Amino acid sequence: MCDTLVALGNSTHDSSVIFGKNSDRPPNEAQVIRRFPRTKHRKGSMVNCTHIEIPQAPETFEVLLSCPFWMWGAEMGVNEHGVTIGNEAVWSRENYADTGLLGMDLLRLGLERGATAKEALGVIIELLTKYGQGGNCFFGAPMKYHNSYIIADPNEAWVLETADKYWVAERVRDIRSISNGYTIGKHLDMASPDLAKHAVEKGWCQSEQDFDFAQCYGDAGMREIVHCVERADRSAKLMMDNRGKITMGHMMDYLKDHDGYGIREWNPDKQLNTVCMHAGPEVISQSTASYVGHLSSKLSTHWFTGGSSPCISVYVPFYIGSEIPGAFSKGEEKFRADSYWWNHERLVRSVQQDYPSRASSLASEIEKLQSGFLTEAEQVTRKAVGLSAEAKARLLQSLTNKCAEAVLAKNREWLKRIEKMGLIPQTKSSYLDFLKGANESAKITF
Repeated sequence: MCDTLVALGNSTHDSSVIFGKNSDRPPNEAQVIRRFPRTKHRKGSMVNCTHIEIPQAPETFEVLLSCPFWMWGAEMGVNEHGVTIGNEAVWSRENYADTGLLGMDLLRLGLERGATAKEALGVIIELLTKYGQGGNCFFGAPMKYHNSYIIADPNEAWVLETADKYWVAERVRDIRSISNGYTIGKHLDMASPDLAKHAVEKGWCQSEQDFDFAQCYGDAGMREIVHCVERADRSAKLMMDNRGKITMGHMMDYLKDHDGYGIREWNPDKQLNTVCMHAGPEVISQSTASYVGHLSSKLSTHWFTGGSSPCISVYVPFYIGSEIPGAFSKGEEKFRADSYWWNHERLVRSVQQDYPSRASSLASEIEKLQSGFLTEAEQVTRKAVGLSAEAKARLLQSLTNKCAEAVLAKNREWLKRIEKMGLIPQTKSSYLDFLKGANESAKITF
């Protein structure tokens, strides 16, 4: 389960495009940040995606990606042109192929080959139509799904929703959010050929005049299970309440949201409607990583948590052309001491043993550190615009390294403080049992 949001320039405080996504994945699936520079490829070469191989493009753009450690593709990312994409798992009435391109592979391919949101949209549609989507999408368990996307750049954004090789697209007008269900109904800006005709032939609607993509192609049962309507409505309301003045801080807060209870509150028994997702006995996913993009034609800043649970995370600024600090690029299925994702996960699970009191004890410090990063990034952005390419690169790399080091140090400090509190019994032992099992599987010790 995931949530992806975008606010265009007519809805933000500074006329930039602001993008956000929580990637909800299995709790022991580390998600790492990867950078791939612009590369020219030998004619006739192939690229090995997660499950299949396809012809490589003559040249691929530089990309920053947030990736489940085991797959070629990405849950969210950005390229050197400021094109940004986030995907969602969706369930349709169409069949699920045993192999093909993962939705996450299509996301990366769109970023590597599209210089605008519209171009990336076209890349995904072309490859989807030619190779199809399919194969296992989950870590540690079999799961297949189809995909929807928000594709944005500093000027515009599109929603793309797919069902096997069928697709539909809608241009974003101001604000937009998607979750794990189809949202495009009767209004279609673009669509695959014979989309409505196919639905009529399948008996999903009476006539092409009655065609509604979400109603015809969506799996209503899965929509109820994943509570996607409630989550999309919640994120849309948060943006609507601030439309015209949305900031980076607002978008970060939206991704930390627990259904209106704020970042200091979370109830393991009432969590399915929350944008910030925590795994539990009845919930197989948690927000394993989060991203907020400040998309500008002058200089874009890309904020990644590099860890799970945005409600108790600090977003770190990254830039195209800058190297990824080593700890943020390491992570596997088991705990490793040199991985920021796993060290942060130790903190998350220590906090979740008694979330209300422990999260509250850290909240003001998290907010203060994040506020400082946002202020410094704004100052650096203004300064960088007038510098030479070399000087700009040094300045931006310095900010990323400084913020990353600060987060690593604070994470160690907070973990020591929380672990000293020890285990606190909760009224619902099923959650503590779940947490114990997840820790044992990942070889996390306290």
